[in-house]
Amino acid sequence: MAGGYGPPSYPPSQTYHSHGKRGGADVGCGICRCFLNCLTCCSGCILTLLCNILIGIAICLGLLALILWFILRPNVVKFHVTEANLTRFDLEPLSNNLRYNLSLSFSVRNPNQRLGIHYDKLEARGYYGGQRFADVDMKSFYQGRKDTAEIGTELEGESLVLLGSGGRKDLREDRKSGVYRIDVKLRFKIRFKFGFLNSWAFRPKIKCHLKVPLSSSGSTGGSQTQFHPTKCHVDL
Repeated sequence: MAGGYGPPSYPPSQTYHSHGKRGGADVGCGICRCFLNCLTCCSGCILTLLCNILIGIAICLGLLALILWFILRPNVVKFHVTEANLTRFDLEPLSNNLRYNLSLSFSVRNPNQRLGIHYDKLEARGYYGGQRFADVDMKSFYQGRKDTAEIGTELEGESLVLLGSGGRKDLREDRKSGVYRIDVKLRFKIRFKFGFLNSWAFRPKIKCHLKVPLSSSGSTGGSQTQFHPTKCHVDL
């Protein structure tokens, strides 16, 4: 209204937008993504490098083992039971207690020209009808190259043996013939020696299937009363 007083006029309000925080967040996210990408790339490179190193080590060890095998040419040890003397083998029918006395002599042959052998923690076990009736520790020893060693042990004592029908049938037959079918197994650790180097330990299994005449069986003469040296089976 001209010449009069009207309502006061105000300038239009302005809206301000801040772009500083959003720009900083974008930059931060970009750095994080770059860092994660670098981390992923580096992890992949490290894993690839480790795999290549492990494969290279395995190949080198395989080639080394192959070269050593061609140089040393290791042969399997040979075991024989040269003597076996059974003076007692009585099974009580009611208590199933077996009383036994068996002495054994072994011949151990190392056929290797360049390798000595350590025998550690030897143990001999006696079995009849698939049932173990005895075990005894034997002395550890070292055997040189191309050498034959004579070792012995004795299984003596009493133990509970539960035979099945087949085992009892075999026992009746063995009592009648005076020759007993006894299995002897050897357990031990073996280490090969080349110069001042020793290999890691192996655990071979030695099985000897014996037919041993009872000394007091009363049989006279003939091959049935004589023990024949027996070759043992070696399983590495």
